[in-house]
Amino acid sequence: MGLLNFHILTLFPEMINDTLSHSITGRAIKEEIIGINAVNIRDFTKNKHRHVDDYPYGGGAGMVMQPQPVYDAYKSIVDKEGDMRVVFMTPQGRRFDQSIAEELSEEKNIMLLCGHYEGIDERVVEEIVTDEISIGDFILTGGELAAITIIDAVSRLIPGVLGKEESFEDESFSDGLLEYPQYTRPVEFMGRTVPDVLMSGHHANIDKWRHEKALERTLLKRPDLLETAALTDKDKKYLAEFSKRLSDKEQR
Repeated sequence: MGLLNFHILTLFPEMINDTLSHSITGRAIKEEIIGINAVNIRDFTKNKHRHVDDYPYGGGAGMVMQPQPVYDAYKSIVDKEGDMRVVFMTPQGRRFDQSIAEELSEEKNIMLLCGHYEGIDERVVEEIVTDEISIGDFILTGGELAAITIIDAVSRLIPGVLGKEESFEDESFSDGLLEYPQYTRPVEFMGRTVPDVLMSGHHANIDKWRHEKALERTLLKRPDLLETAALTDKDKKYLAEFSKRLSDKEQR
């Protein structure tokens, strides 16, 4: 297994395995930097028809996943690997962000529980779950896409996954700001040219330009992030000056 191992309890292990077998995560799996263990909850049912759900007590639409198959699938992992954080994908959980991704990247083993139908029997959730996480205020058919999203975000933080250690350091949210604009060849495209500073070879000026553009972009697109970003006095002064320039431009 890898530096960080993800154990996913799911009704659709092929969905997990197929999606993560490509690109950066696929390479990290092959190189055993991360480990993916997709466990089919259905394999642990005692129902002869392999059913894992039943009607909800109290009535209502839909079906609810039964506790026994979920718990037995969970036990099959912790009996081998020991206790670990168990993350339940649910709209009721903490909103997933980069700080949670960084927090989870410090673990050796993480279990991700994917619900389906109308949810999972509350008793097994209370028994095994340590964290409830949401990727947004919307409803998905199951927890698999949310789990894949979390695996991708967390995996990028594991040394060796991106191949180049600084690859993730300048990305959006890594320092609380959105990422600066990126450019590649050609120099001119549809009348728009690459900023001169990026072709100057002057690394200090390039770093300064990129940081200022990250500040500007964050102010314009996600000003809420500035409330928690680690801004220096120089950053705050630059943002104040940039805001004034915007205001003056609008008044013309």
